[in-house]
Amino acid sequence: MTWNSDASEFLLRLIWEAYDSLIQDVLVQIDITKADGDLERSLTQLLEPRIGRLMTGDEPFYVQHGTYEHESRAVAPAQPPQYDIALVLNANPRIMWPAEAKVLRTSSSVAEYVTELKANYLTCRYAPFSREAAMLGYLVKGDQLEALRQLSNKIPCKMLRHPAFKDRPHRYSAHVRKVPKDKNFYRRFRCHHLIMKLSDASTRRSGN
Repeated sequence: MTWNSDASEFLLRLIWEAYDSLIQDVLVQIDITKADGDLERSLTQLLEPRIGRLMTGDEPFYVQHGTYEHESRAVAPAQPPQYDIALVLNANPRIMWPAEAKVLRTSSSVAEYVTELKANYLTCRYAPFSREAAMLGYLVKGDQLEALRQLSNKIPCKMLRHPAFKDRPHRYSAHVRKVPKDKNFYRRFRCHHLIMKLSDASTRRSGN
């Protein structure tokens, strides 16, 4: 069992709409540039329930914060990888569509984001049973499109527009992953890059 071919668009739309709700409910009321060092965790904990509120309850999956990926766990006593947000199939909880978040303090501070992608997604440590997943870039200060250009240069990869999100700072990149020996994981992988500006709510839909 796996995700339907058109499932990613639905999942990504939920994430973007939850971000819109977060901007309206919380972020317009605070100066995010003065937030503390636990910003990534705090934002993700606020985002996850907003995804859940947008769901009807009839979806074949549920959303969960802090889900463990036991498939790629190293030898004990190592802890299994833990996702920031995962959309988990009801019929088979081993199959998860994850979204990992990283704070980008400026448009050019993308090093940790790039490391997360390369060390985890592209090694099959994350999302071993999914052809697609997402990275969420919480941009504190700077330009969203410049952040995407920086990511394209540093990964490096070609950033492609998603036809369903043409008005969003949303791109995707295609990769060939390193699959561990004797594992039947998906080798070809698509990563969605969602740059979510925090400091200026008026620009949240800028993506042209």
